[in-house]
Amino acid sequence: MASSSLLLACVVAAAMVSAVSCHPPKVPPGPNITATYGDKWLEARGTWYGKATGAGPDDNGGACGYKDVDKAPYLGMNSCGNDPIFKDGRGCGSCYEVKCSKPEACSDKPVIVHITDMNTEPIAAYHFDLSGHAFGAMAKEGKEEELRKAGIIDMQFRRVRCKYPADTKITFHVEKGSNPNYFALLVKYVAGDGDVVGVDLKEKGSEEYKPLKESWGAIWRLAPQKPIKGPFTIRVTTESGEKLVAEDVIPDDWKANSVYKSNLQAK
Repeated sequence: MASSSLLLACVVAAAMVSAVSCHPPKVPPGPNITATYGDKWLEARGTWYGKATGAGPDDNGGACGYKDVDKAPYLGMNSCGNDPIFKDGRGCGSCYEVKCSKPEACSDKPVIVHITDMNTEPIAAYHFDLSGHAFGAMAKEGKEEELRKAGIIDMQFRRVRCKYPADTKITFHVEKGSNPNYFALLVKYVAGDGDVVGVDLKEKGSEEYKPLKESWGAIWRLAPQKPIKGPFTIRVTTESGEKLVAEDVIPDDWKANSVYKSNLQAK
């Protein structure tokens, strides 16, 4: 019969092995993914969250601040990105082709996902935590549930330009709580780069653009020195430097928690 000290050592050793197996070593994030486009595929790890055929978050939102990501134009093809993909919100709206070849349920055919949320699990240099719907879309027909049961997979990705239907234009949501002394704006449905690195506001009759500061996700904010009055022209700058100007897109009688659609779209 083993001594109590040996038994204790065995228990401790087993616990250490268990801890290692349950918590794999942390992997540092890779370099930021920038607005460069090409044929090269990069390696990543993929997981999924939310409902099996859902859009990800239970409220169909996410860390970018978008709402209704289960509806057009996203249609549930969404993903969280880790730090070099989400980029503290500057990656919101960017688009990626993703695919997998293993396990056997993978189709090896690329599908396009939009970055609408963030994750912080350090399991790979690049980590996509996809909606259940998007994860299943990488599977062979009829093998979607089998692929989701795999849980964590190796996958490949590359950044691509976002493309939307012709009637989808850059859209602005004036956030709840906005007023003439504090203005917060969500920018969404940007084609091309998809993500936004600068937002400026100009009041009617003024020549001066006021720069908004990043708030969180895809939301930008302005705390002016004096109350602002609409209509507002909004200038958006994408990651590759394209500037788009939506003249008087937000009317003089604007309201908080309201959506204003421009007639603009990025290339």
